[in-house]
Amino acid sequence: MKVIVIGCTHAGTFATQQILTEHPDWQVTVYERNNNLSFLSCGIALWVGGHVSDPKKMFYSSPEALTSLGATMKMEHDVLDVDTNAKTIRVKDLKTGEESTESYDKLVVTTGSAPVIPPIEGIDNPKVQLCKNWTHANQIKEESAKINSAIIIGAGYIGAELAEQLSLIGKKVTLIDALPRVLAKNFDKSITDRVEKEYTDHGVKLAMGEKVVKFSGDNEITVTTDKDSYTADIAIMAAGFRPNTGLMKDKVDMIGNGAIITNEYMQTSDPDIYAAGDSSVVKYNPTGKDDYIPLATNAVRQGILVGKNIAKPTEKYLGTQASSAVELYGMTIASSGLTVEGAAARGVEVEHVTLEQDYRPEFMLTTTPILMELTWDPKTREVKGGAFYSSYDCAQSANVISLAIQTKMTIDDLSMVDMFFQPNYDQPVNYVNALAGAAVAQAAK
Repeated sequence: MKVIVIGCTHAGTFATQQILTEHPDWQVTVYERNNNLSFLSCGIALWVGGHVSDPKKMFYSSPEALTSLGATMKMEHDVLDVDTNAKTIRVKDLKTGEESTESYDKLVVTTGSAPVIPPIEGIDNPKVQLCKNWTHANQIKEESAKINSAIIIGAGYIGAELAEQLSLIGKKVTLIDALPRVLAKNFDKSITDRVEKEYTDHGVKLAMGEKVVKFSGDNEITVTTDKDSYTADIAIMAAGFRPNTGLMKDKVDMIGNGAIITNEYMQTSDPDIYAAGDSSVVKYNPTGKDDYIPLATNAVRQGILVGKNIAKPTEKYLGTQASSAVELYGMTIASSGLTVEGAAARGVEVEHVTLEQDYRPEFMLTTTPILMELTWDPKTREVKGGAFYSSYDCAQSANVISLAIQTKMTIDDLSMVDMFFQPNYDQPVNYVNALAGAAVAQAAK
């Protein structure tokens, strides 16, 4: 069997590994535009802030590692076209300029995502940087040692972390987003109000609800929005990502933004083409529908499933709750599933409750509160989402909520599920049980 893998970040790396684990005698060729693979871009801000022991450790695989498994690695090769009828690809060697045509029996599309680059005047200014790959990471790390100020455009996870880390190493930071709040797509206002206070307490200028309309300047960069203008040494675009799937347009089914639709075995509308990671949709369990949620965790699991299912349908995709967490200014912020606003944006009706309580008993010498939110379906009472905010490391609580959503647990179930008590760690009624109990009480009103 001849398999071609296009793109090798997370999904492509794990797909290649799993295919060769399951079928060591197959011919697997990987085409990758860059000279590296498996870069964990979520660590860029941590590297900028001095929390990474060795940036080389931000790669968990390599061309050599995949070669040792039996893959033929074609690094710095760009796939220009796919002919699904002839089952061939046209590819260009970026080092020599030579083009060739190769055939396949099975095709794996793991082309990932690309940064959203809006058509803004001056966007090509050399003072405007991107934050996605190893090249971008090196540029930002190098610049961070030279600059005094930075403007971050985009207050999602990547922009939020960059703004925090740059402020902590003494840079003057402005954080801009067209949405009204920091992390608006990840958390509701009860939590983001606390997050925003941390930014302002640390000297970060917040420009929320402002749309960037222009970049200008030479020695410095001026970012003009529809409400104001801001000047700094550099600007970093962190306005999100889009599926990098132009290669497959009109060749397989996609949703509106270009994410490739797959079935539960990672198969596209063409039965010999598979897709995974940021180039494809995910099944979002809180709604039961296809969604676009570019996360490395989704890419890894989907890539593994490509390998398990490429010979025949074997193991179904369980879907995702989009569980995630971030630490900002020493505060843990974690979530899984739907927020109230996220539910409204998707046309899903939810109820919600907010609770704040100490994570362990008051008789301990120290304790600290956790601010929590839970959403649920008012008809079925099934848990739909949860979020946590505390100086205590409560991040794993998001995984508890993830399991509750995936197993269709009700708020009643979650309030009574068995969780241990030990004064070092929690109250006699664990805080997740207490949160669900508050939901049960509210639903009874």
